[in-house]
Amino acid sequence: MTGQVRTVDGRVAGRRGQATRQKLLECLSEMLSTSPYRDVKVIDVARMAGTSPATFYQYFPDVEGAVLEIADGMAREGAALKDLVAEKSWAGKSGYQTAEELVEGFLNFWRDNEAILRVVTLGSAEGDKRFFKIRMKILNAVTNSLTDSLKAMQDTGKADKSISAPAVAGSLVAMLAAVAEHQKGFDSWGVKAKELKPNLALLVYLGMTGKKPPK
Repeated sequence: MTGQVRTVDGRVAGRRGQATRQKLLECLSEMLSTSPYRDVKVIDVARMAGTSPATFYQYFPDVEGAVLEIADGMAREGAALKDLVAEKSWAGKSGYQTAEELVEGFLNFWRDNEAILRVVTLGSAEGDKRFFKIRMKILNAVTNSLTDSLKAMQDTGKADKSISAPAVAGSLVAMLAAVAEHQKGFDSWGVKAKELKPNLALLVYLGMTGKKPPK
């Protein structure tokens, strides 16, 4: 944690208070992975953390406030997704490798944070601007990097200048997010996990370069 951690009423939390607050967040994260978001109650989180609801309310206004704290932390970690494509080559075999690494990293991040991302996606779909902002922060990390890469390719004649770089980049990231959210559902279509990533990487490479990947 960085900076001072404060209670709801503005007091600076001490070391024990910070540890209790973190324990509450960890227990809430665990509960979100096994229970629907709206079924999670303060009393259950507090009981799991070995404390009281009154203690929970010292640090968070409600369950939603605590969820937003977890989501903010996850979004900060998600900013590193930009490194999967920032200043990477999209030429030839190295370009296809970039596509593979992007798909691998993006799907892994989504799987590792599945529970909290499910809540963020739900909140965004329902029009909650706080959750929408967090979701866009994650997606923008990749979208902006892909946009910069595509613009650089256009400037050097390696990509069609008539296309909109932000539109292509945004569409590819929206596709990645949709696939990431549906990872468990591909079995029902007869798609094996080992088939998904290379085919998704193919689509990303095609979208960025307009070419088939080299053999």
